[in-house]
Amino acid sequence: MEFTVEKTKTPKARPTDDSKLGFGHIFTDHMFMMDWDQENGWHDAKILPFQDVPLSPAANCLHYSQEVFEGLKAYRTADGVVQLFRPEENFKRMNTSCDRICMPKIDVDFCVKALKALVELDAEWVPKTYGASLYIRPFMIATERNLGAHTSTDYKFFIIMSPSGAYYEGGLAPVKIYVETNFVRAVRGGTGHVKTGGNYAASMKAQEVAEEQGYSQVLWLDAIHHRYVGEVGAMNVMFVLGDEVVTPELDGTILPGITRKSALEVLRHKGYKVTERQLDIEEVVEAYKNGQLKEAFGTGTAAVISPIGELKYKDLVMRIHDEKIGPISQMLYDTMTGIQWGKIEDPFGWVVPVCKLDD
Repeated sequence: MEFTVEKTKTPKARPTDDSKLGFGHIFTDHMFMMDWDQENGWHDAKILPFQDVPLSPAANCLHYSQEVFEGLKAYRTADGVVQLFRPEENFKRMNTSCDRICMPKIDVDFCVKALKALVELDAEWVPKTYGASLYIRPFMIATERNLGAHTSTDYKFFIIMSPSGAYYEGGLAPVKIYVETNFVRAVRGGTGHVKTGGNYAASMKAQEVAEEQGYSQVLWLDAIHHRYVGEVGAMNVMFVLGDEVVTPELDGTILPGITRKSALEVLRHKGYKVTERQLDIEEVVEAYKNGQLKEAFGTGTAAVISPIGELKYKDLVMRIHDEKIGPISQMLYDTMTGIQWGKIEDPFGWVVPVCKLDD
């Protein structure tokens, strides 16, 4: 399958101040779209001007949440190279989501090719400021006009892009996390391991409760025993217990993050002791009381590495590493952002160059 390209005849004014970009409310000139139906499979692939899309009020996605999405970024290096970070991993994970939500899978290589063409077309939208980036949102929705509760016969796949400011405008700073003991995020056999909107909708109440208490995000525990650590909001989580970096194992309730995977590879490459296993919150508490909870941090596309300075579990407030950034958190942040923005060598082959811009 190939795709056509229709360039906009009315280019929008691009932002000139990267510090005012925010996140997710400004969009580039173009987007990618293709359709799927039972007779033709994927077809009519095209890059076209960014625009609203007609959608029936009876579309399946609006009633039964049959939709999946991804999130990744494009970066501009100091010498003007625009590059992606492991895009094939995002499209592979999207296929895992599609399988669970009963949606048609995509061709990974074709989608990477289409994404590179889209990013190159809108390359001037990639911010120049270190820390700012072009956020990329691939997503798929079910579009059949039918109120029956069944899988759709028609789908649309899109890629849209949004220039976004630096996650840490004032520099890398620890966050405060609230351990949720009432609400649950996911159970084994459910959809916790895939990226679908229903997971996020179900988590909003707990997020609201956490924010009311002054905490920025929620650390989820398992749904059955309310004791085993899951993930933090929109991030995976890691703890430094003594000389060991421990992260919850992928048991079907946790999203297999691309940043998580990359961080683990960096840690092992540098010789750290790393363990993926079931982690009891009481073990974290005991490590804190014994002085062995050295660091805690989240990993995700938006923040890359998000150090945790305070963790509240029931009535216990744990202040970690004097609420300062720990050495492992800092190393991971410096290494991964250094690779993403081309400041250091990429020994893993993760970077996918797209084009070079003349300043």
